Amino acid sequence: MPDNHRLYFLDWLRILAFFLLILYHTGMYYVTWDWHVKSPHASSAIEPLMLLTSPWRMSLLFLVSGVASAFLLRKLATVTFIRERSARLLVPLLFGMLVIVPPQPYFEVAGKLGYAGSYTDFMKLYLHAYGGFCKEGECLTLPTWNHLWYLPYVWTYTLLLAALAAMLGRERIERAGAALARLLGGWKALVLPAALLAVIRIALKPHFEETHALVDDWFNHATYLPLFLAGAALSGQAAFWRELERLRFAALGTALACWVVLVACHRNPEAIQAWLTPARVVWTTCQWCAVAAACGFARRHLSHDGPARQYLAQAVFPVYILHQTLIVCFTQLLRPAALPPLMEGIVLVAMTVAASFGIFEIVRRVPPLRPLFGLKMRAAAMPATAAQPPGQADSRVVS
Repeated sequence: MPDNHRLYFLDWLRILAFFLLILYHTGMYYVTWDWHVKSPHASSAIEPLMLLTSPWRMSLLFLVSGVASAFLLRKLATVTFIRERSARLLVPLLFGMLVIVPPQPYFEVAGKLGYAGSYTDFMKLYLHAYGGFCKEGECLTLPTWNHLWYLPYVWTYTLLLAALAAMLGRERIERAGAALARLLGGWKALVLPAALLAVIRIALKPHFEETHALVDDWFNHATYLPLFLAGAALSGQAAFWRELERLRFAALGTALACWVVLVACHRNPEAIQAWLTPARVVWTTCQWCAVAAACGFARRHLSHDGPARQYLAQAVFPVYILHQTLIVCFTQLLRPAALPPLMEGIVLVAMTVAASFGIFEIVRRVPPLRPLFGLKMRAAAMPATAAQPPGQADSRVVS
């Protein structure tokens, strides 16, 4: 029998991973990697810190999203499950593409292409799918979902999970999860997933660019879909999560060692070409071992509920929707002040967090706004934790 008790530590991980995006996307303004807007102080200085989370951040989110989807599928009929997921994912996606995201490409074309039109002029082009914002043979696709690409991916994987449950039966999926948990016992919990991810990266990465466009993003699908389905299958397998807790220090040490190698490779890109396959193995080992370590330490230290989790679980999805646009807009607001990069970065993070939570506080009090940010129309009552049976808390976070 699967363990249907709520995995609070995964709720905490999901909250922390989403909030990590604020730091990561703020960092993207200051590194040399391509992004929507760039700081005049952009350099490689903090790129090693960015590499600390780059391999595993989204992998963790897709794994946890699979777990959350499986728990919900156990409670709902398949049709109801699809309808609920569609409303909670697609409505914010469409709203985000029409209202939240457009300032990002506007400031992007203004900064990179010298576009001098007003925001109103840009929105007319945006809504008419203008394809003339081009540089060096590459054109900006409009409308766009930018950082919201995670939503259509999770929605698509959710439909596939529902289809598998309908075709195979939920009992078969539970049995498959139990078999997978047995297979991933001991050292194999770290080695086998990393090996699978390495095969995928070695076989597909050279041939498929990461587009985040859903329809042609085959490398990312090959990476994230197995993690999502594994999360769904293993959601009720308590032995697997205990195993990750037991292996947490080994996983963390391996991930950090691989990160050191990745930083060395990043500083010597010529060497990567000579050792491309081993470098990809190191990347995927870091990718999975970091996920395993995060799950293991979270299970050890964050397996509890309380008002903080319940509040943050509501806030995290609206904050995710808002954060990148706020970062981009605040970079333009702060640019005339010419602050030192470190001070400016701290101010950017503080402003983004404050504005995100300020908007969330408004949204959660206005019922018509709630569905636009992934919340239910009516806020559910939050009973005291002591009176709450295991597995019955509603996190109200979309994943």
